[in-house]
Amino acid sequence: MKIAFIATYPPRECGIGAFTNNLFKSMLANSGSTEGRHEGFVVALNDNELTYKYPQEVKLTIRQERQEDYLKAVKYINLSGADLCILEHEFGIFGGQSGVYILPLLHRLEVPLIVTLHTILKTPSYNEKAILREICKMAQKIVVMSHKATEFLTSIYDVPKEKIALIEHGVPDIHFNPEESKKEFKLENKKVLLTFGFVGRNKGIETVIKALPKVVAKHPDVIYIVLGKTHPNVLRHSGEEYRIFLMRLVKNLQLEKHVLFLNEFIDERDLFKYLYACDIYITPYLNEAQITSGTLSYAVGVGAAVLSTPYWHAEELLADGRGRLFNFNNSGELATILIALLEHPEEMNKLKKKALEFGVKITWPKTGERYLALAQKTLKEERQVIAKKDTALDLLILPPFSLTHINRLTDDTGIIQHAKFGIPNLKEGYCLDDNSRALLMVLMAYRQIKDMRALELSPIYLSYIHYMQNADGTFRNFLSFSRNFLDEVGSEDSFGRTIWALGYLLGNAPNDAYYQTGKLVFLNASPNFENLKSIRGIANTMIGICYYLKSNPSDDSMTERLRNLANGLLKHYKENQAPDWNWFESLLAYDNGILPLALLHSAEILNDEKITQTAIESMDFLTKHTLKDNYLSIIGNEKWYKKEGERSVFAQQPIDAMAMVLMYHQAFHVTKNKDYLNKLYTSFLWFLGENDLRLSLYDFETQGCCDGFESNGVNRNQGAESSLAYLISHLTVLQAYEEFHEFD
Repeated sequence: MKIAFIATYPPRECGIGAFTNNLFKSMLANSGSTEGRHEGFVVALNDNELTYKYPQEVKLTIRQERQEDYLKAVKYINLSGADLCILEHEFGIFGGQSGVYILPLLHRLEVPLIVTLHTILKTPSYNEKAILREICKMAQKIVVMSHKATEFLTSIYDVPKEKIALIEHGVPDIHFNPEESKKEFKLENKKVLLTFGFVGRNKGIETVIKALPKVVAKHPDVIYIVLGKTHPNVLRHSGEEYRIFLMRLVKNLQLEKHVLFLNEFIDERDLFKYLYACDIYITPYLNEAQITSGTLSYAVGVGAAVLSTPYWHAEELLADGRGRLFNFNNSGELATILIALLEHPEEMNKLKKKALEFGVKITWPKTGERYLALAQKTLKEERQVIAKKDTALDLLILPPFSLTHINRLTDDTGIIQHAKFGIPNLKEGYCLDDNSRALLMVLMAYRQIKDMRALELSPIYLSYIHYMQNADGTFRNFLSFSRNFLDEVGSEDSFGRTIWALGYLLGNAPNDAYYQTGKLVFLNASPNFENLKSIRGIANTMIGICYYLKSNPSDDSMTERLRNLANGLLKHYKENQAPDWNWFESLLAYDNGILPLALLHSAEILNDEKITQTAIESMDFLTKHTLKDNYLSIIGNEKWYKKEGERSVFAQQPIDAMAMVLMYHQAFHVTKNKDYLNKLYTSFLWFLGENDLRLSLYDFETQGCCDGFESNGVNRNQGAESSLAYLISHLTVLQAYEEFHEFD
């Protein structure tokens, strides 16, 4: 068996790196006979552009904030002959928002995955919860180090219990004589208290220092050693502020002879000498939110007398007499316990004995055996390939259709265009684009599922459109929250989207009043159709005209307008077409699916073979560049995708996913090819997490849709454009499902 490990690794100074190094050695040391030999390699995470002189087992490095490195790493692993991958997960060691960069790597992984979770949050942020849930979905097995961790995973993150394996934190199998260790450090005449690990404010070291005056008054031979460097993240943001605070506290309490700060990251052998030299080990953390503590495991592993605050791992590990607990920030209680143990060494020895009895069970050789057994079991089990799901329409995984967030964004004037997270951002006011999309969405909702709230909302959006129309039939776009116009004439894109919504209204009006109002606005705007220059403005307008002609097929002049606009698109296509570039522009930009969609609608009305052919060719070209890996990867609007250039992956936006959903739906209408329904469904799943970051854009709490995602994670704002794009796509899936079964 060949195993790939992804983690930090020595000589980088990191607790997870030390863990991985021990895991690597212990799993490979358990290879046994030649027939059962195992091999492996490490993909190491570098931080802040630093480089390290790694040992030979590190075959590749990832720069934490360089996403391209993650994608190179997964290609290397997939081609390496590895049978299995083990990921050590901690939010802070991976790049992007809450470590999101690891998700695209895991999504592309072609071997089974085991994940060790070093941190599991009880109250995660939206992104932290989404990322950890996605990692757990992709993993075949998840290793935790405490029962509390299992409880959190099942109750907070909805992880199936059968996926979870409990393997305690390993302890190096290193032994020293306590008396000789004390002598080596010139501590033979001292009662030694010890805390080790990275130093930071959450470690609560001041609690121990404040307890010492009472202790040294009775036991003047006590010395407290704080062994460890300041945490690198703390150093970057606060420098040595906390260590200086501790040193001043020591001085103020006149404890200079009783407290020793060793500001260094020492190797494991020297660390274990200090552990054997200490009489009492203390972890005085300030709150319960610590699911795993390697330092605590080490102390129990060597059979130290351990005192700790009752954080989650400590409560579990020190149960059954393996240690003693004192309350958070309670220096008085700690002093009382310390004095009692120092005055009754037989009680201290009981703690040591109980700890050692447990410690011998969690040495790294034994822990490595358990990981190896789990790896072998995982390989025997059938692997679930998440990246290659069947894309046949499945309504069971759709969230219930809900207008909750649209209600939140809508007042008696129209729909607010932006939101801060899920809250309307009134400062940004209204826009024609979004009110037109909103009208389209509520008309679809009433037509398909007879949603009465959708019917109630429709006159609000229609009246906004009417209010924003100029005397010459053009439209203003932006209106402030104080109801002041912010422009004279809106963009051609906003004009086209409005014609689309009005055209749909004329074909699907819920009553005559709406129909007559919509027709008035539509026909007033129609003289401007021939003046359009923007190809997306043209495309949106064409779609609106097609809907209009379905209910007014005898309007020959409008049919000719449609033909002229379609020919204009064909002209753009012909001018820009080249070998391997079947597109309307010299780049793929935004809202791309709208262009083939407009031609597909026109083909249905005009019955023109050239229009149909161009629609299919351009759609296939777009599919080639966005759906090649069995999920939708939208052209990002950071740099877009210029001919003979490199495509931009970020930032991806929901209107592009909506355009793809609608495009494939219309392609099915025109061709009756069921494969387009599968592509439609795959495109819709972009909203629910089948995307480059493996994160859902749909917010199940607010029932809105996030505004897209950047390279570092999801943009949590949930404006009208993105939420309407989701709902229009959702309704299209429902419609496609019905049509599929009618066709079938």
